Amino acid sequence: MSILQAVLISLFVYLGAIGSVVGNTLGWYNIGRPLVASLIVGLIMGKVEVAIQLGLLLQLANLGSVTPGGAVGWDLSYATFIGVGGALAFHTGDMATTTALMWTFSVVGGAIGVAMWNLNYALNLSASRLAHQGAEEADPKKIAFANAGLGNMIGFATRFIPAIIILVTTAVAGSQSGINVADLIPQWFLVTINTFGGMMAALGMGILLSLLIKETWQWVLVLLGFMLVGYLGLNMMGSAMFAIIIAVVYYISQSNKEVAVNDEEN
Repeated sequence: MSILQAVLISLFVYLGAIGSVVGNTLGWYNIGRPLVASLIVGLIMGKVEVAIQLGLLLQLANLGSVTPGGAVGWDLSYATFIGVGGALAFHTGDMATTTALMWTFSVVGGAIGVAMWNLNYALNLSASRLAHQGAEEADPKKIAFANAGLGNMIGFATRFIPAIIILVTTAVAGSQSGINVADLIPQWFLVTINTFGGMMAALGMGILLSLLIKETWQWVLVLLGFMLVGYLGLNMMGSAMFAIIIAVVYYISQSNKEVAVNDEEN
């Protein structure tokens, strides 16, 4: 990883945050999502295929992730950019080791992201006071600076600066000096963190299924999807086409049933 790559990834750590200059819809809900974030990191580092594979694991692990009342247990954007970027810096072809490194960097990045999230909230009290003062003085420039200026400067400082420090002191220094972080981490830790990551992905999928499946028979559709991929060797696009066909047929049959019930009642 080069300094330029670390700077670009750190910049996207900021852009993928709540309240960044690009807005929440484009930032937190798009740039900050694991699949999108991993694609961006892959493009920056020239390893898109590996990056997407890593991002998919993070996406699965966080399918059921919510932030009730602004409470964040793990900063997903921070974790993805730092995790995928750090892992790609030491990728040598062994996906098991690269995945373990991704989980390691993600845990560190996610934890620091939560700390920075809370610090950002605390520092933004000054921006809120400035905006309130501007409202009392009927000063639109002061209000605009408090929101678009000071708020974004605080957000940039609490996300870009820690991210660049993490990447430069680990990924950049390690990759340019020839020191592979994976060689410094005990094998038992890599196996443990990989196992933990797999459990997180399964948990995320389980939470999503518990929300989507409303009737017991619908588990048959889940089993069908696994069989299409695992036993028939169908790729995800082919499985998705089967899913679309089943969804359309189910929707039409349910609509016809509702029409028939309404006709009988009338």
